[in-house]
Amino acid sequence: MSAIRSLRSIAARPAARGIFRPQFSLSTFQHRNASSKHPKGFEAPTSEDLQELRERVQEFTRREITEEVAAKTDKSNSFPNDMWQKLGDAGFLGITADEDVGGLGMGYQAHCVVMEEISRASGSIGLSYAAHSQLCVNQLQLNGTLEQKMKYLPGLIAGTKVGALAMSESGSGSDVVSMKTSAKAVDGGYIINGTKMWITNGPDASFVVVYAKTEPDKGSKGITAFIVEKEFEGFSCARKLDKMGMRGSNTGELVFDGVFVPKENVLGEINRGVKVLMEGLDIERLVLSAGPLGIMQAALDVALPFTHQRKQFGAPIAHNQLVQGKLADMYTKLQAAKSYTYATAKQVDEFGQIRTQDCAGAILYSAERATECALDCIQLLGGMGYVEEMPASRLLRDAKLYEIGAGTSEVRRIVLGRAFNKEYSGYAS
Repeated sequence: MSAIRSLRSIAARPAARGIFRPQFSLSTFQHRNASSKHPKGFEAPTSEDLQELRERVQEFTRREITEEVAAKTDKSNSFPNDMWQKLGDAGFLGITADEDVGGLGMGYQAHCVVMEEISRASGSIGLSYAAHSQLCVNQLQLNGTLEQKMKYLPGLIAGTKVGALAMSESGSGSDVVSMKTSAKAVDGGYIINGTKMWITNGPDASFVVVYAKTEPDKGSKGITAFIVEKEFEGFSCARKLDKMGMRGSNTGELVFDGVFVPKENVLGEINRGVKVLMEGLDIERLVLSAGPLGIMQAALDVALPFTHQRKQFGAPIAHNQLVQGKLADMYTKLQAAKSYTYATAKQVDEFGQIRTQDCAGAILYSAERATECALDCIQLLGGMGYVEEMPASRLLRDAKLYEIGAGTSEVRRIVLGRAFNKEYSGYAS
């Protein structure tokens, strides 16, 4: 397969899109084979390819996700429905999917670039984008059969269908194995009963990857993943949640009341759902760690011009050393977090090396730094940081989500600790 990846141009208007083709040097990657987490024929991108992609995403966000769109999305607590089609037309919804189902066949560095820049424009739109393109599309890409991929991925990648993943329940968040949702085997498939909570894209989803217990007595070895369609009888969204932040990312409580799912819709192997979940969770955390990077950059985008325009005592407040200190801290936190995320993604892309502790560590670090940067942005804006005329409060409310979703900061630290325990188990004797 050609090493040239095609991406529909996002510099052109939707009615006249061209083709964006990053150029990959084959000689550079002779010993950098794709891992099982990559699409067919994958070759890792160069830094020039990634920079070109970043510029294209920035062109898209300047045109389609303006500050007015971001503010309206937050205030209305509603995702702009036409955005899915725009993201699909731009080629962003299938970054890591096979080309023969409409994807771009690219990797996780590219996915992080898109996630970062969309989140820079709007945290809400960025979060929904990740739930669709990573939690749903990438899970189908990694674990789906050929028939499942051909059936579900083209619509999801085109933006005519919306995807979600349903794992958490009101009584089982971080402790996912304690889930109560069940799937009972019947003739031709399974009957699912239960509820799922805090599901991003849940109110809008056409297809949902759902985890349920097929053999409850077996604990983690009795969970199976299923593909549930919106039209399946007994499936519904009980309510849309009213959140503190990420308000434009529609989130809901899903109900499964005797939902029949045909056996063809089992994702992966029966009773191996935790394997599907955990392997996907590492990559999920990695890609999601780019969301806080975008929010940190957005905080600097607000604070730097303001502090150089705002004058007190006859000089811009940015000439004050205490203000310079905050700006310097914001900048270095962003750069450190960005280096961690992209170094981890590069290891995955170029060497197929997925380290659980680094995927957890990248989002742990970027999430906490994003909250700090958003708070500093508010402080630097003073009174203007505390009013809704400026986006600073939205950045703070959006940033906080990343310390909770995809495993809390506390759970991420536990993940790191357990990884150390496993690595150094030989020293315990």
